Amino acid sequence: MSHTATGRATTPALLTALRVVATLTVLALLWQFVTAGPLVEGSQSADTHATGAIVLHVLSGLTMIVAVLVWRGGAPLWPAVLALVVFALTFVQAYLGSNGPISAHVPGAMVLTVGAVVVAAWSFTGGSAHARR
Repeated sequence: MSHTATGRATTPALLTALRVVATLTVLALLWQFVTAGPLVEGSQSADTHATGAIVLHVLSGLTMIVAVLVWRGGAPLWPAVLALVVFALTFVQAYLGSNGPISAHVPGAMVLTVGAVVVAAWSFTGGSAHARR
């Protein structure tokens, strides 16, 4: 484990956990994109997309929790904050998908995806500076 200027240390296991859940979050978003096309065209029921949304809530929530633990271990705060924003946006997206205009739901999905990808990318690049290899 590596120590930082704060005296805290991020364990390699926590960083690995962040990499796993952040990657699974991005994959869940990919699933949402795959299931959204046929849904918009009317050739699929909303059940598959709704189930994917629940999975996305869980995975992005886990990503947020692990990102906070990594931050408490001495990593920068911004990945944890971004993970929190992504988690919160999943609920905004769910609301917009059920009650709002699709014209707001689609751009929201893009913002959500960028945030999730940035957290995942950081876990593989910048995050490695905060844990023993």
